[in-house]
Amino acid sequence: MVQGSFDDGREGAGRTGGARDGRADSSGAGMPVPPKVIFTIGDINGVGPEVLVKALALPSVHGICRPVIAGNAALLKAYLLALPIADARVSEGALFVDGEVIPIIEIPSDAMLRIGEIDARAGRLAGDAIIHAAEMALGGDADAIVTMPISKRGLNAGGHDFPGHTEMLASIAGGDPLMMLMTRGLRVAIVTIHAPLRDVPDMITWPRIELCARQLVRSLQRDFAVERPAIAVLGLNPHAGETGLIGREEVEIIAPTLQALRAEGMNLEGPLPADGFFARFTPGEYDAVLAMYHDQGLIPLKLFARGAGVNYTAGLPIVRTSPDHGTAFTIAGGGIASERSVVEAVEVAVEVVANRKGA
Repeated sequence: MVQGSFDDGREGAGRTGGARDGRADSSGAGMPVPPKVIFTIGDINGVGPEVLVKALALPSVHGICRPVIAGNAALLKAYLLALPIADARVSEGALFVDGEVIPIIEIPSDAMLRIGEIDARAGRLAGDAIIHAAEMALGGDADAIVTMPISKRGLNAGGHDFPGHTEMLASIAGGDPLMMLMTRGLRVAIVTIHAPLRDVPDMITWPRIELCARQLVRSLQRDFAVERPAIAVLGLNPHAGETGLIGREEVEIIAPTLQALRAEGMNLEGPLPADGFFARFTPGEYDAVLAMYHDQGLIPLKLFARGAGVNYTAGLPIVRTSPDHGTAFTIAGGGIASERSVVEAVEVAVEVVANRKGA
């Protein structure tokens, strides 16, 4: 299952002059060109720039892709002056880190560095970087996007009226996105994304569940090379409705939808009680879980991931991943944010690019 999604056969991967640009190495053997990955800067006042630079300093990251940053060089330079990171500096429109020169695609901004604060101009920069990166990927100028965390309040205050990355990318790239978070041993997709709980029951419809199930199966096959995915589908209500005693959605909507899809050959189990399912969960038992709403699936996922989760947007014509955490304003500037989730996000992006090219 997901164990394979982080194992791309790159054991011992490193940098050689030929491997980085596709030319033959000293032995004369050719190497494939690593995918070009564009990293969006996220909210400049959060932990995004910190975890990005820390991740790009690792050979395990810059050794498997050709990184480019969509951001603002002056602000990233100011960030690194305020929070020094070993062997990292910005000069002449590029990030110099661990002997690498990583280009910065300049996104104009009038934002001021205010680490730990929500700011409309920082939100505008974050959104503008997303737009530029998505357009590059759509135009074939980048193989994948890895997005750093944004502040939804800042994004909206900056004039980008979206509840999050997923919806914004869908508006640019087209398609009906499916949010999927993953870690080693577990993938969780969500039927309803950033919706208030009071609205969720009305959004649990036959067409919506069918669409999400089809998207999930298609993504597992195309993006993660799972030939016949086994998917656990959770119910909406406690005890999955207890045969209609604690809600009718399972009996009237979820179960009939799954039965029709199973008749087509999809390997779907459910609707299952969420609490009991995760209490007995065994990594690798299913290729993915389809949860009905955000916290139902993502609380156990993030507990299981322990800081190494990846947010993947399925159902888009472009490849996009991100770390599974937010801007963490309360610790921004403290130098303690972990880059682990960013590293995992890069690995997943590289894997999906390879699988799509090989499909």
